[in-house]
Amino acid sequence: MKGADIIVQCLLEQNVDCVFAYPGGQIIDTFDALYRVGGSIRQVLTAHEQGAAHAADGYARATGKVGVVIATSGPGATNLVTGIANAYMDSVPMVAITGNVPVSLLGRDSFQEVDIAGVTMPITKHNYIVKNVSELADTLREAFKIAKSGRPGPVLVDVPKNVQQAEYDYAPQAPYQYKPTWREQDTRKALEILNNAKRPYLYVGGGVIAAGASAEVVRFAERLNAPVASSAMGLGAIPASDPHYMGMIGMHGHAGVAKSLHDADVLIAVGARFSDRVASNRNTFMRRAKIVHIDVDAAEIDKNIPSHANIVGDVKVVLDRILPLLRPTVEADWLDKVRAVVDSKPLSDSGLPLCPRAILRGMDKLRPADSIVATDVGQHQMWTAQTVHIERPRTWLTSGGLGTMGFGMGAAIGAACGTGKRVVLVTGDGSFHMNMNELMTAARLRLPITVLLFNNHTLGMVRQWQTLFYGKRYSSTTLDLPTDYVKLAEALGAESMVLDKNADIDAVLKKALSRPNPVLVDCRLARDEMVLPMIPPGKGMDDMITDLNEL
Repeated sequence: MKGADIIVQCLLEQNVDCVFAYPGGQIIDTFDALYRVGGSIRQVLTAHEQGAAHAADGYARATGKVGVVIATSGPGATNLVTGIANAYMDSVPMVAITGNVPVSLLGRDSFQEVDIAGVTMPITKHNYIVKNVSELADTLREAFKIAKSGRPGPVLVDVPKNVQQAEYDYAPQAPYQYKPTWREQDTRKALEILNNAKRPYLYVGGGVIAAGASAEVVRFAERLNAPVASSAMGLGAIPASDPHYMGMIGMHGHAGVAKSLHDADVLIAVGARFSDRVASNRNTFMRRAKIVHIDVDAAEIDKNIPSHANIVGDVKVVLDRILPLLRPTVEADWLDKVRAVVDSKPLSDSGLPLCPRAILRGMDKLRPADSIVATDVGQHQMWTAQTVHIERPRTWLTSGGLGTMGFGMGAAIGAACGTGKRVVLVTGDGSFHMNMNELMTAARLRLPITVLLFNNHTLGMVRQWQTLFYGKRYSSTTLDLPTDYVKLAEALGAESMVLDKNADIDAVLKKALSRPNPVLVDCRLARDEMVLPMIPPGKGMDDMITDLNEL
């Protein structure tokens, strides 16, 4: 069969039920092959290739399966780059398939030719350019294997047009079944630290969700009777209602978490990487505690924060193996002491006419229990991470590592397509403008997406930094955009509402969350709302700002 048909048959092999795509001349044969398999694979046509990449990312995060994005050569391929980099930074399994000019035209500056394999080399787990149709099927199978094994991530497969048109024998194969890895090693040192810990604290990250290890983390916390803090990527790894869960750690984490961590004698990092948003000052971070680091990626061990003991392997497997070996000696009142500290430092509301935390609490109360919360990047992202209770893994989608404004709309589409569940997207006017064209995609597909647009007429997070650290010099952060979001939403096929005071929160959100199709709620916030607490850049947890009067 033709190479294009081999691509489609390999997708079917891998149990791909949905692809996010945008066609073009150098990938047209593959789209023709997709057409000929009918509804076996759903094609989701987005407004822009970047939206397609973010949708494949959101699909993968929400379902746990590999997301697939398909684009043509040249600008079609380069428009995927930000989405691929986003998936790479957050360890999301994705396969990107791009068309390219025929092999005979490669390197000749042909129309819409670009070396996309070279461009994406630093932001993929691996990538390929397939120059012979005989290698096509095995290359695609290997791409899926790499994307979902070990620490997940994106893989790109570039297929020149003549390879899509060439013919070769195709023999179907069963998809690779990933088996979680465990590097046989001596765990005595880690167990000695854990079994002698008097005041242990767990720090969980996105690796717990990727490994499907949430139940194991809960059992681990119960066995140690230890408090748990989560990175922004790890929200949902342990239910927010679990008595061991204390809140988010990091630059905009819970002040009680930052304070209580000082009393821990052991910090156990599980599927987390000590990014600069958690350990902003590496010289002072948890210097009085012993560090035990558990991660599937050996490259993360001791990269940012040196560990006293570590275990490399799939988090689920590691926890299963060490749980029976735990003989905890934890202080009986340790968990209660930490809870008392956390409860003594509640998040505060602003006294302004429309409070972002009040909106988020209203949404959290009214949304379906199995719904998914997605965000873009900025103040709204941190308010949401601080306020909303995420009870289940894979129901929280945010751009953690790359911090990609414009991620949210595509991710919400991918999650809704993959799960059929309601998605609530919390975004800002700056982020929304970057990919607002995808609201049309959501409307055309009649997806159950509720968009809460936090409209404060500014790039709020950058303005906050300018206020706190740059003498209130608001350079290029005041937006004052002329966009009428009500008319815009309706023009793109969505419903719209306005929310401008606290008294209307429940009424507006009940209506918005009851609609079966996309709804945009224009939430009109004051320009100078701030996200607190906040650890200033380069400072430690002792320097956390909880009130502007502390400055």
